[in-house]
Amino acid sequence: QVQLVESGGGLVQAGGSLRLSCAASGSIFAINAMGWYRQAPGKQRELVAAITRGGSTNYADSVKGRFTISRDNAKNTVYLQMNNLKPEDTAVYYCAVGRTIVVLPEVRYWGQGTQVTVSS
Repeated sequence: QVQLVESGGGLVQAGGSLRLSCAASGSIFAINAMGWYRQAPGKQRELVAAITRGGSTNYADSVKGRFTISRDNAKNTVYLQMNNLKPEDTAVYYCAVGRTIVVLPEVRYWGQGTQVTVSS
């Protein structure tokens, strides 16, 4: 089993920045791809960014150029640096872990979610 502990959410003004962290513990063999999904009220949960152990990344078109995902394999921790935040980024952000996590059915473990609110 893998446990995920998220931190870094909060309230910021448009144009501001936040850094999310997610530390995974448990079976290292179950921790391959790590990343973040988000879900706003009335919306489907969508992939924000993902990263593999080898460092390959994938971003949603809406966050390219603004968000950067990274990971520390020794700590089994994934980070999401969010810059130039927009009100449209307001959502609950969920850490995700699996062999692959590009689509929802591939996610094996979820964090409990952290609220990100961007005010205008």
